[in-house]
Parts: sequence; C-alpha cells; structure tokens
Amino acid sequence: IYDKIGDITISMKAKDYLKMPDLVMNTVKVKMSDKDGAIYEQLKDDMFIDIREEEIDVANAAALSNKLQQLANGAIYGADKKVIRIHDGKLDALEDLIESANGKPVLVAYWFKHDLERIKERFPFVREIKTPDDIKAWNKGEILVGIIHPASAGHGLNLQQGGSTMIWFGLTWSLELYQQTIARLYRQGQTKTVVVHHIVTEGTIDELMLVSLDKKK
Repeated sequence: IYDKIGDITISMKAKDYLKMPDLVMNTVKVKMSDKDGAIYEQLKDDMFIDIREEEIDVANAAALSNKLQQLANGAIYGADKKVIRIHDGKLDALEDLIESANGKPVLVAYWFKHDLERIKERFPFVREIKTPDDIKAWNKGEILVGIIHPASAGHGLNLQQGGSTMIWFGLTWSLELYQQTIARLYRQGQTKTVVVHHIVTEGTIDELMLVSLDKKK
C-alpha cells in the first residue's frame, strides 16, 4: 500500500515535528486475597463459578475473557446484569493515586458500567466527561476527577488543558482505543509531563492485556 501511494502522499508523526512533553507510563499493582484469587482461578479453569447463590458460566473464550476482566476490576455481572462485588483492590489503589495527585486533576478511564457505578459510589465528586459543558469545566480545571469511557471519549476530545494525569482503572484490548484515549491528554498544546497509571491486578488477565497492548504497538 505504501508503495502504491508513496508518490502522492506524505506520512508525518506529530511527535517527530512537535515539541511534546515527556510521557511517563506507570503500573500500579494490586493483589486479590487468597479467597478472591481462588474464585478467579476457578472461573478461569472451569468456565463456571457458583458465587453468592449466583451461577455464572461462560460458553467460549471471548466470554471468559470478558468475565475475567470484570473479576480483575473487582465485580462481575450475574443473571439479569446483577452486580456481584468481589474486591475493592482497584478502588483502594485509585484512592491512593487521587490523594497522591495533591489536588491536581486526574482523568480516569473505565471499561464496565459497574466500574463506573462503584467509582462514583466511592468518590461522589467524580464527574463524567460527556457534554461540551463537561469538557469546558475540565479544561478550566474545575473538575478534580474526570472519568471517561474509551469507546465514547477516545477520539476528538481536547482535554490537554485540564490536566496531565490519566489512570486506567480497567484496560481495553484495543490498541487504537488505548492510544487515542491517552491522546486526549498527550497532544499538541499539552505543556506538562503526562503520567499514565495502569491499575493492574496481579495474576490476572490485566497483566496479559498490558503485554498484548505493548506487542500490538
């Protein structure tokens, strides 16, 4: 394809031509208790668990991957989208990261709806970045903790003026969504070092997803 279009096109990477600040990647690991880890391992091995009077079974590898992601994040959907909470490891880590920001705004990326619900329950001051008013408030520095979903906010939003810290509460397999979400902060006009934290549950699919994203890159 490049040979065919090479005489009429030019491809330029912004980082090669624009003066960009540093981009720092950080992994924050959390650990499940032995009991919760056993639940995770049983689901991974048997594709079935019976937990709190809820039977959860998966039919294929894709569904298993989805359920394991949910468990790593701290909760899992049962029948009729009932949310079964497992652990608060990522919520505790998120609280530590927010506190360590010392009042600087942070942008949180989540994946499942129950992630959003549990985050908002723990941190009532969190504000979803969805509307033009939300974007304007974020860029003015009026939002301490903003939260976005990569599938809906991964493209087109200019959020670089409001902060320089991003926290991945739950990862995505999609390299495009991953990179484009980071690019909401790490883009032309950003003047501060951008720090991207990944909250990863040890011994779970989180670690595989992080490796997968790096290999795809």
